[in-house]
Amino acid sequence: MRNLEIDIETYSSVSLQKCGVYKYAESPDFEILLFGYSADGGEVRVIDLASGETLPADVLSALTDDSVTKWAFNAQFERVCLSRYLSDMGISLDPFHDRHPLSTACARFLNPETWRCSMVWSAYMGLPLSLEGVGAVLGLEKQKLTEGRDLIRYFSTPCAPTKTNGGRTRNLPEHDPEKWDRYKAYNLRDVETEMQIQAKLSKFPVPEAVWDEYHLDQEINDRGIRVDMQFVKRCIALDAETRDSLTASMRELTELDNPNSVAQMKSWLSDNGVETDTLGKKTVAALIGETEGDVSEALLLRQQLAKSSVKKYQAMENAACADVSCRIFRRIICRTLTRRGRLCGAVTRTHCLCFMMISRTRFHS
Repeated sequence: MRNLEIDIETYSSVSLQKCGVYKYAESPDFEILLFGYSADGGEVRVIDLASGETLPADVLSALTDDSVTKWAFNAQFERVCLSRYLSDMGISLDPFHDRHPLSTACARFLNPETWRCSMVWSAYMGLPLSLEGVGAVLGLEKQKLTEGRDLIRYFSTPCAPTKTNGGRTRNLPEHDPEKWDRYKAYNLRDVETEMQIQAKLSKFPVPEAVWDEYHLDQEINDRGIRVDMQFVKRCIALDAETRDSLTASMRELTELDNPNSVAQMKSWLSDNGVETDTLGKKTVAALIGETEGDVSEALLLRQQLAKSSVKKYQAMENAACADVSCRIFRRIICRTLTRRGRLCGAVTRTHCLCFMMISRTRFHS
C-alpha cells in the first residue's frame, strides 16, 4: 500500500467549532463511529466501528507507516482523531518523535509529514474550502450528499433528553437503523468525492515547498502553546465583576430593567431629548460630547461596557486541553489556506496578542 484515502465520522460532546479538534478528540466520550477508506485508488469501504467492526490489519498498520501517504479533506481532523483512537488502543505513534532540540519526548500525534490534505490542494488552486463547494465548482460526478448535516447532528453530537427519546442524551445506530445506513452511505460518498477531487487536480500538483509549509504548520499546532489558566480565569472573573458594576450603575441611573438593551436605551434617550438611530461606538462617542448630566454619564457607562471584552480569554478557556501545562492547540493556519500570503489564527488567534506586544514594545522603545 502506498496511498490511503480516509474519511471518518465521529462523536464527541465537546463543540468542535468552539474548542477545536484537539480538545474535541480529548473528550472522554470521544469515539470514531465510521471509518471510510480506499487503498491505492481501490474500492471504497466503510468500517462500522460503532457497531463493533474493526479496521483491517493492513489499514491499521498503514496509519503509523511513514512509507504510506494518508489523504483526507481537512486532514488535520482525521490525523488528530486517529491519534486519539490509536492511543486508546495502546498503539505507539512511533517512529515519529518530537524533534525540537530541547525535547526528547515522543509526539502525541501521528506524523504530519506522511499526510496530505485535499483542502490545502483546493485552496492552492483557488477553490472553496469545503468539500461540497469544491465538488460543485469542479462539477464532480459524485457530489457530497446534502443530508450530511442532519445525520451529523443526529449521530455525532449530543441530543436533548425528551420523553419521546426516553431521556437519552445521545443517538446510537440502534435508535434509527435506516438513518444509520444513510450515514454510512454519506461516509462512503465523501471518500469518493475526495478521490475525484484528486483526480481532477492531478495535472496541477502542489509544490513540495507548500507541503513543507503545511507540515510545519501541523507540527507547530501539535506542539501547542502554554497558557496561564489562572491568569485567564482571573481576567474573565474580573471582566464579570466590572460588567456587573457598570450595569448596576446604569440601572440605578436610568431605572431601566435592562440597560444593555438597545431598544430600552434608545427609548430612555428619547425621553431625555436625545434621538438616535443607532448606538454604535462612533455614535455613542459623538453623543457623549454633545450631551451633559445623566445622559452623558449613561452614555459614558455604555461606552465602558462596550470596551469590556474577554472573548480571546474565553476562547483560550474553551480550547485549553487537559495537558499538565494547560496547552491550547490548533492556533495557526498555514498561508495556503488563508490565501493572504501570511499565517492566520483559529479560535484564539494568539498571534494577534504577540503582534500587539511587539508593536507596543517598538512604540515605547
